[in-house]
Amino acid sequence: MNTSAVSPGRAGLLLLLSGQMLPLIDTSITNVALDAITHTLAASATQLELIVALYGVAFAVCLAMGSKLGDNYGRRRLFMWGVALFGIASLLCGMANSIGALLAARTLQGAGAALIVPQILATLHVTLKGPAHARAISLYGGIGGIAFIVGQMGGGWLVSADIAGLGWRNAFFINVPICLLVLALSRRYVPETRRETPSRIDWQGTLYLALILCCLLFPMALGPELHWPLWLQLMLVAVLPLLFAMRQSALHQQQRGDHPLLPPRLLQLTSIRFGMAIALLFFSAWSGFMFCMALTMQEGLGMAPWQSGNSFIALGVAYFISALYAPRLIARYSMGRILLTGLAVQIAGLLLLCATFSRFGVATSALTLVPATALIGYGQALIVNSFYRIGMRDISASDAGAGSAILSTLQQATLGLGPAILGSLFLALARRGGGNYPQALIDFLLVEVAMMLLLGAIALWLRHHLNRQPATVAS
Repeated sequence: MNTSAVSPGRAGLLLLLSGQMLPLIDTSITNVALDAITHTLAASATQLELIVALYGVAFAVCLAMGSKLGDNYGRRRLFMWGVALFGIASLLCGMANSIGALLAARTLQGAGAALIVPQILATLHVTLKGPAHARAISLYGGIGGIAFIVGQMGGGWLVSADIAGLGWRNAFFINVPICLLVLALSRRYVPETRRETPSRIDWQGTLYLALILCCLLFPMALGPELHWPLWLQLMLVAVLPLLFAMRQSALHQQQRGDHPLLPPRLLQLTSIRFGMAIALLFFSAWSGFMFCMALTMQEGLGMAPWQSGNSFIALGVAYFISALYAPRLIARYSMGRILLTGLAVQIAGLLLLCATFSRFGVATSALTLVPATALIGYGQALIVNSFYRIGMRDISASDAGAGSAILSTLQQATLGLGPAILGSLFLALARRGGGNYPQALIDFLLVEVAMMLLLGAIALWLRHHLNRQPATVAS
């Protein structure tokens, strides 16, 4: 049960969507700034992976907690706390004079983003009905494409312009005035909502999740560079007992009638398990792709940050268009067909990108990348739009919040781990090829094609389940 105020109106909706754009823009801005950070802070390639990955892991670990804190203490209040924390962390990122300070600030940024994002969708669901709700959700879904374009172009320009001699730091400082503006107007225009019955936070499950992700992240990121010392091997070995302990804790809470972070009874559902497969194979590939492309553009092709940013405009535009039309396609065709179409388009784009780099090599330009990146962006949006709908098919209305939290946590966790795991693979390929980034990227893209083919095979195997009408649907 929720207590709700009046609808947010246009100003409130704009503020909420601005809050949604902050973490999305920051992700693409950071990718563009990586090369400049390398030179200023003498960061290694492994540390660059961690700059991206720690943000995603902190986001994933704190996401469910942020949602329940909003339920208990007010969604507008937590939205504002998240924006404030994100702004402070952005300031600290810009002021960082060592790679350690930047990594700590990026972790704090991820935690701030995890407080912001759950409040937005929950507020829209509670305060808007009918056509207004449908329009808001459509905008919410399509905002990723806009944020991507703004982040790539704006970040590239900010780094290249070198305003006040601050270089890449401006890519983080730009968040501060935006956060201040959102904070100044939110109390007036964003309605306060909360649950009448408080939600219990699974602190034990949150701790286990943090330990599991760290035991995966640090060995995969640091192992190749440090030649796999014993302590990193032990961290990897610890993943299995931690998973077992987390499951036992969740079962115990479930038997008591509590709500664990990852409820075992929901993890047994086919739709949730397939959602997990999409997260593991697609979202890790997506974040790994963006990280490796950014390194190739700047380190391998010698592009300036603004040129690197402009190379992804076609991807962002195609993603935005596809995201806007995806709900209509999903209403007309089966979920399985939409997902398989998205995968087919994505694979075609990846193969065309391989052909582009094979044909042009170090002479590859932003213009030659347009056809391939447009296909990739269009396919990505179809897959992303399918993700939640497929994952929630078998979830009853009473479990909608828990199911959504599982999928969101998995999504952010795999987005965080992608640059560490796949980034390490790409860097190993580059080292083996004597620093030939275009060739390393071609080999890496073929790995991503294999991941998409595997996901397609799983989708075909579960096609009957995907095409049937669900008995209970939570939307």
